Amino acid sequence: MPRQVDHVSRRRLIAEAVCHLADERGLEGVTLRDVAARAQVSMGAVQRCFRTKEEMLVFALGHISERISERVQARLVRSPAQSADTALGHAATEISLLREEHRAEARVWLAFVAQAAVSKALARVLKANYAALQEAFTRLISEAGVVSLDPQREARTLLALADGLTTHVLIGHLTPQEAHDVLHAHLAGLWEQPVRPPRFHEDRTE
Repeated sequence: MPRQVDHVSRRRLIAEAVCHLADERGLEGVTLRDVAARAQVSMGAVQRCFRTKEEMLVFALGHISERISERVQARLVRSPAQSADTALGHAATEISLLREEHRAEARVWLAFVAQAAVSKALARVLKANYAALQEAFTRLISEAGVVSLDPQREARTLLALADGLTTHVLIGHLTPQEAHDVLHAHLAGLWEQPVRPPRFHEDRTE
């Protein structure tokens, strides 16, 4: 049993090393040797945990996906006083990774998305993640009860918008506040409520 726990912990340690390297330089040039050095383990230890580099990347993508999904799911759980449209807004904001504290995660996520264009294994993981999010968004839009909406189509649109805003913030085309305003203007339009979105307060760390 102790060996099994150590093996799981080591795989997570290696996954964190992959994510740190992806944040710094993308995934294209990341090697097993780089990962071993960053995780402060031997090459043999990495190879015992993962048979191939692709297997390692798939696990690392699952690792960061799980972290983001936990936050999103917490937003999707509605209290009796919370409406479906409010829960949807919170979840979409979380997925957009607009806050400063999530900027590194956004860079890592997009590094994996880029690599998935040439990796079927990574693409399968991402497609499964997006399918789950789309299903959750579709459910909330249906629960909001706006008859004129096609819930599945609107869920696809919202998911694509959230992803696009992540990219636009990272490359500097939009500020986090501008992206937040775009997202919430779209959401307000769904419910036909032209309300002004609340100000987005970015969490900054020194």
